[in-house]
Amino acid sequence: MDGRFWRAGDDGLIVAVRLTPKAAADRIEGTAKLADGQTVLKARVRAVLEKGKANAALEALLARRLGVPKSAVNVIAGGTSRLKSVQVRGNRERIAAALARI
Repeated sequence: MDGRFWRAGDDGLIVAVRLTPKAAADRIEGTAKLADGQTVLKARVRAVLEKGKANAALEALLARRLGVPKSAVNVIAGGTSRLKSVQVRGNRERIAAALARI
């Protein structure tokens, strides 16, 4: 594994995220390596884990940070877990470059 927290998806990239809800602010905190060796993007959102609010906040945060429309970012796995897979649709090279700057 090369330490990347994303991989190619059908229409863009899939990003591995560890989300912490009920934080003081919405922010991306860099990356972390899990016990199994997987690298993930660490994110915090103010929203609570209720009716998808934290997932929606994560999608909006990533869209802003990556410069893509909110509609291009969707949680596709881990909806009720802290560990999530988030699809970012769009130009893979541009999205990967934005992720690499995090």
